[in-house]
Amino acid sequence: MLTAKQHALLSFIAARLEETGVSPSFEEMKAALDLRSKSGVHRLVEALVERGFLRRLPNRARALEVLRLPGDVGARPAGGRTATVTDIAEARARAAARAAPAVRALPFAGRIAAGRPIEAVEDRETLEVPADLLGAGEHYALQVVGDSMVEAGILDGDFALIRKCEEARPGDIVVALIDDTEATLKYFHREKGMIRLDPANAAYQPQFYLPSRVKIQGRLAGLLRRY
Repeated sequence: MLTAKQHALLSFIAARLEETGVSPSFEEMKAALDLRSKSGVHRLVEALVERGFLRRLPNRARALEVLRLPGDVGARPAGGRTATVTDIAEARARAAARAAPAVRALPFAGRIAAGRPIEAVEDRETLEVPADLLGAGEHYALQVVGDSMVEAGILDGDFALIRKCEEARPGDIVVALIDDTEATLKYFHREKGMIRLDPANAAYQPQFYLPSRVKIQGRLAGLLRRY
């Protein structure tokens, strides 16, 4: 049998793990149980460890794991439902998911030229990418075809992650739609009333277009390469 204080502490720890995936601090335990000192919390924790209800995780601060809940011990989380071993397993899974890198599924809009302009191929697929490669705003992905941007580190077969926008600053790497039919990935510049699209490969020449022929479809936000 557990004492009332041991029961209350185990309930509090199990509920906190289910809610946040992180065990409470000794200060939080002291406040929750209305104890006068942390030494009292320490004694309760040690008793639960010795009886096989808790386990200390090595080399980690504030790391307690609930190993089991006896039939007469109910850790009551928010909502008043009795926590079970299944609840604790699910809480651990949620904590692991929070620790895993976040991903975003971007619309995959097909291919784009990093050479001579080619027609963009529309697709309805998605591409999962690490969220930390992206900033705010709406994004989509295009697969690069050609070698005209190799000196910018953009290779044939790479996936360009594009932030949607309709404006660009000089020096931005942009998706430029030419005559509403052909898309290309280039550095954006303005020169003498024209739009100049520069490659990053000495083997290619800049491309000049009247502004009326060019629509900016987005700016390069990141790059994904598969090996």
